[in-house]
Amino acid sequence: MEEPEFWNDAEDSQNVIRELRDLKSQMDAVKSLEETYSDIQVLIEMAYEENDESMIPEIEEEIHRFEEAYESFRITTLLSGEYDACSAIVTLHAGAGGTESCDWAGMLYRMYSRWAERKGFHVTVLDYLDGEVAGIKTVTFEVNGQNAYGYLKSEKGVHRLVRISPFNAAGKRQTSFASCDVIPDIDREIDIEIAEDDLKIDTYRSSGAGGQHVNKTSSAVRITHLPTGIVVQCQNERSQFQNKDKAMQMLKSKLQILKEQEQAEKVSDIRGEIKEIGFGNQIRSYVMQPYTMVKDHRTNAESSNTAAVLDGRLDHFMIEYLKQMSR
Repeated sequence: MEEPEFWNDAEDSQNVIRELRDLKSQMDAVKSLEETYSDIQVLIEMAYEENDESMIPEIEEEIHRFEEAYESFRITTLLSGEYDACSAIVTLHAGAGGTESCDWAGMLYRMYSRWAERKGFHVTVLDYLDGEVAGIKTVTFEVNGQNAYGYLKSEKGVHRLVRISPFNAAGKRQTSFASCDVIPDIDREIDIEIAEDDLKIDTYRSSGAGGQHVNKTSSAVRITHLPTGIVVQCQNERSQFQNKDKAMQMLKSKLQILKEQEQAEKVSDIRGEIKEIGFGNQIRSYVMQPYTMVKDHRTNAESSNTAAVLDGRLDHFMIEYLKQMSR
């Protein structure tokens, strides 16, 4: 009997093995929760039968552990989208406003870098353009780690900052905007044919902060997909060929997402709606003066500790978004 073609495909076999491993992990988590729940019931019954109040602190501690484990498992069930397990490619663009917006884009880059560090993820800068005075005009970076895209897809949109401007001698309040775009770094081969005539490929000298950010050779690549207007850039790799290869991978990921959005007839499921970087379009506001508050306008999730959020403590907002999307 001829072996099914499915099993001849090494990539498909790896995907099946990965899915089985994930399912086993979920089953083990459910069994662990069931065992912990049964243990708590036994402790309560013992305390009741023996009328032993000294067991109450132990029972409370076990209940607290159970609640934490349950919440952690519940979050993993929310990360069930087709690409949620993938790494993510994030692009930040400063909005109108010159130095203020560039500084805000730089703050957002630091915020996501700190969040990734807390998660144990690895950040690799793919493209970087400094602001003229301070901050960043645009940066594209890859966040490598399990479920990175599942979490970061909540960040797609316009982010608004309100603060006393450090660049304004009059000390006036300033509103700044920056956009965040997130796509999954699809690690499988994407079956999309792209005609050479549909591409405009430019090469240029790498720019930015140097050091760990980018190299300084004339190897950076910018690819424009003419039919859709999608632009991707990469300057992190050591050669023009490697930068082009990575940029093409990014382009195919974007085109794949676009194709699936059109088939599903709802843009917001995977990539989110592209909006103008300005008033009325923000997904989240970060207010530093005259009070401190971070508010997500989609979920109404809030935090009065703006400094902690800007230091990468974003899980509350991400989880609330995932909960809303699962309803």
